[in-house]
Amino acid sequence: MQPPFQFLVRPQKGVRYDNTKTIGGKEFILSASQEDHTTTNRFAVVVALPITYHGEIKKGDILLVHHNVFRKYYDMKGRERSGPSFFMDDLFLIDYDQFFLYKHGGRWQCADPYCFIKPVDKIEEDLKTKSTEQELIGIVRYGNTTLTEKGIKEGDVVSFQPESEYEFTIEGEKLYRMFTKNICILLDTWK
Repeated sequence: MQPPFQFLVRPQKGVRYDNTKTIGGKEFILSASQEDHTTTNRFAVVVALPITYHGEIKKGDILLVHHNVFRKYYDMKGRERSGPSFFMDDLFLIDYDQFFLYKHGGRWQCADPYCFIKPVDKIEEDLKTKSTEQELIGIVRYGNTTLTEKGIKEGDVVSFQPESEYEFTIEGEKLYRMFTKNICILLDTWK
């Protein structure tokens, strides 16, 4: 089975929601709501590639997907429904714009036009806000070909547009997904 235009995927670990955490040997439920986007599984395993696809992604690779891919919702009559990506059983069809990062050959890589930025700590503590992160400044954690062509590589410190951060946790690390066009300035020095 090979779709003509979409990736055929299944949720990693076979679950749609990643809403439990083990603390001290006991499992705790973080959220019981199926509509809570923060606890949906964001990782998908590629089952089949689109016939029209000729890129680096291969069958078995991991994709970091949009929070609505596996999410369930309730319709106007209160019936539980799967979102439009649902195909059958535990299989889902996703478009190119529904994944942001892919793990191929043991290494995470961005799909253009996305990049991932690691927030940096504040230089001075600001008593007005509780944030420990410097606003609008971060380190390129996962770049893309467009950034590389512009001379911005992984590890560079950049400034980005306000309200462009979309938070993900990847392998225990907090990162912001944003579009390439949200990167404003390459900073020469930091701290």
